[in-house]
Order: sequence, then C-alpha cells, then structure tokens
Amino acid sequence: MVISFRDFRDEELFVPMEILNKAGIETKVISNKKGLAIGADGGEIEVNILASELKVEEFDAIIFIGGPGCLKNLDNEISYEIIRQTIHQGKILAGICISPVILAKAGALKGKRATVWSNSMDKSTIKILKENRAIYQKEPVVVDGNIITSSGPSSAKDFAGTLDRILKKNILETGSADSR
Repeated sequence: MVISFRDFRDEELFVPMEILNKAGIETKVISNKKGLAIGADGGEIEVNILASELKVEEFDAIIFIGGPGCLKNLDNEISYEIIRQTIHQGKILAGICISPVILAKAGALKGKRATVWSNSMDKSTIKILKENRAIYQKEPVVVDGNIITSSGPSSAKDFAGTLDRILKKNILETGSADSR
C-alpha cells in the first residue's frame, strides 16, 4: 500500500488494510519517506519500505492510497516506474480517491475503465484521466482487468472487498501464496 508520508487519507488506508489483514492477506506500507507517516486525520503508521527501494516482484498487488498529500508526494517518476513495473509483471494495480491520477499519468489507464475522486466544484481529476485516454466511469469502484480504481473514502470498504476477492482469485489461479 503506497501512501504519502504526510496527509494520506486515513480511511482509504486503514479500512482496506484491516479488511485485507482479517482476510489473511499481509500488507506492507510504502512511502516517499521512512518513519512514522501521518494521515490527514491524524492516523499514524510505520512505513515499511521506501518507494524508491520497492521491489514490485515481491508483491501480488500495489495499491496507491489518496489524500491531500498524494499528488504532492507521489506524483513523480518513482511512482510511475512502480506502476509500469506492476503492469509489466501482470500484478494487480489499484488506486483510490485522487491516486488514479498518478496511474493515468504513468500510462496505466490508457484504454481502461476507471474512476477517480471529484466533486461538483472540481472535475480536474476526471479531465486528467480523460487526457490520458482512460475511460472515466462515475462509479464507486471500477475493475478493468488487473486494475482496480475507487472514487474515495466513502467507497473504501467496497474497494477493500474487491481487492480481497481479486487477490484471492489470482492466488488460486497462479498459486502465489506470497500476498502482501
């Protein structure tokens, strides 16, 4: 689970993490800095792996978490390379809230159905998805192949359930037991 070291969206990390962990799926926290990361609502979590040191091949899925710090700290070449490696290796790639913008900029959503956070006053995220040739859908959770996107905190539980279902299905199909 890739988060911004400061101002990740708490419920977008903690709700899916809890659901996945209860389902027996191990999670790790990746960020742009090591140490104690702090969410926008004050939640704290220890970062396990520095984004620049992440080895995608060691994981079954890479999940980008949104929040106010997401684009400021994760919209960069390091994240784009993680995304490209995830796609190249056929792994599950997921993004919630505003983080699908990063997936789109990395080229992962080209020709793919996807959703992203927006509101009546700010549709810029939808515009970015469309500019990067994603097929925007106004849905809480959208699955297109190995790519899962979610529109934000209110869909965190559905996002986690979808991740759980797809991870378990992939594990059964590929025999990979090293889910993180």
